[in-house]
Amino acid sequence: MDEARVGQKGRSGRRWWMRGQRPAGRCDGRFQSAYIFAAVEPQTGSAFGLVLPRVSTEAMSLFLAQFAATIEPDTHAVVVLDGAGWHIATDLRVPDTVTLVRLPAYSPELNPVERIWLYLRERFLSARVFPDYKAVLDACCTAWNALTAEPERVRSIANFPYIARVNA
Repeated sequence: MDEARVGQKGRSGRRWWMRGQRPAGRCDGRFQSAYIFAAVEPQTGSAFGLVLPRVSTEAMSLFLAQFAATIEPDTHAVVVLDGAGWHIATDLRVPDTVTLVRLPAYSPELNPVERIWLYLRERFLSARVFPDYKAVLDACCTAWNALTAEPERVRSIANFPYIARVNA
């Protein structure tokens, strides 16, 4: 589980270009943004996401409640996440069907969702200028829906080699 900011103050991403030169690209100085909260199951490719206007303990609690509602009865989900402030807040409401497992500090490479963000930015969200907040929301939803329409792609992106050893 993780969240990613998408907005008008974007980033250009990586591109092949001539040595010693920068590729031409669009730049926007405005600051409206939205956040994609997401959880993926790397071995099956199933994913759950919400696009929310900000990151906070309240937003995280809402995400966890909505995520818990999608869990099959008599199933318990273990959610791996980083140590962001809203992930460890004392007033965070964690449903009974969810257990949060925090990653060690400074180890984003252990979080499968980090690779999902790279994929979405490179394919759908980089090098774009969004005219308004609605365009940011639409881009986030379109990118997420395009990705999750292909569970096999989610699985191929997020299934780190260490996950199979942990589940064995």
